[in-house]
Amino acid sequence: MSISITPAASERMRHFLTTTPGAAGVRFGVRRTGCSGFSYVVDLAETVTADDQTLDLDGVRLIVDAKSLPLVDGTVIDFQRQGLNASFVFHNPNATGECGCGESFTVS
Repeated sequence: MSISITPAASERMRHFLTTTPGAAGVRFGVRRTGCSGFSYVVDLAETVTADDQTLDLDGVRLIVDAKSLPLVDGTVIDFQRQGLNASFVFHNPNATGECGCGESFTVS
């Protein structure tokens, strides 16, 4: 499994983890939604299950569930600020298309 995070994403994730000391790590995955099929999920994880894969990336424990793994393998997670907006940005080599608003993606 190959997922990486930029320094900006690492800093943001570490900030979330320090404000929630009991968190097991940061959960990264996908869920079925949107007009293209899948959207990304980045949230604090309370637990790690037997089906989860964990990565230690720049001091951040990233947790990915088994169903999401083939869809996000190779993804680079970034964090960007544009004016008053701030969000994680995903560069996923498995995505073959995105909806017009950029909230969901599709794979072949």
